[in-house]
Amino acid sequence: MDETEAADPAPGAEDPGFPAYQASRSTGLAELDRRVAGCRACPRLVAWREEVAEVKRAAFQEWDYWGRPVPGFGPPDATVAVVGLAPAAHGGNRTGRMFTGDATGDFLFAALHAVGLASQPTSVHAGDGLTLRGVRLTSPVHCAPPANRPTPLERDNCRPWLAAELDLLSPGLRAVVVLGGFGWQALLPVLAEAGWRLPRPRPAFGHGAHVVLPATEHRQELHLLGSYHPSQRNTFTGRLTMPMLTEVLREAAGVGGLGQSSGESRQP
Repeated sequence: MDETEAADPAPGAEDPGFPAYQASRSTGLAELDRRVAGCRACPRLVAWREEVAEVKRAAFQEWDYWGRPVPGFGPPDATVAVVGLAPAAHGGNRTGRMFTGDATGDFLFAALHAVGLASQPTSVHAGDGLTLRGVRLTSPVHCAPPANRPTPLERDNCRPWLAAELDLLSPGLRAVVVLGGFGWQALLPVLAEAGWRLPRPRPAFGHGAHVVLPATEHRQELHLLGSYHPSQRNTFTGRLTMPMLTEVLREAAGVGGLGQSSGESRQP
């Protein structure tokens, strides 16, 4: 340890500065994922995720809940990123994998499979053999929030993790699909701070929104696409249908050079 490190020790996992400090020192996605899983920077989220993991839902009493921040999921060379909201209390917070173990994930993975980006249409647990092709799933908040509503402070505390993840993906990243208005509003400042040039006024969220961020000196062109979130409220009411979601994902896949492999065409 040098004198600088001794005078300025690393913030602990419960320190609000932990995400920024640890994210900036992650040299790869595997390292970033490991650091994400150790974060305790938001007291309300820590208390909630651990209470849920202890009390459990009746249907999952035999499960050993993950009960920690949920890292992103997908290959490091992904050309498409999908950004959601936050893990579900009895979904990702239980299984330890993004979008896995709840109805929202069921809908999303069925759509990804239909477009040829997932090896199977279901996502039950972290060891079920599911793999993704060319796409990585993440969220602006990595802990399950009460009532699925992170606070602005919790969103901002978690922002360095998303910024670092997109930066590590950026050499090959071509498109980002954002699920819902919360993710859209959380993502825009991250992209601006990372060096992408956003149009003015800033683009509004909407299903089917498609904004092209031009290449800059340090960043290549990036396509930003919007979709309604595949929550049960949206899917049960028909606000978001499977064809609507697969259309957005197929468009992103095309931008990302992920056209369906021969024999993989599936009906949504």
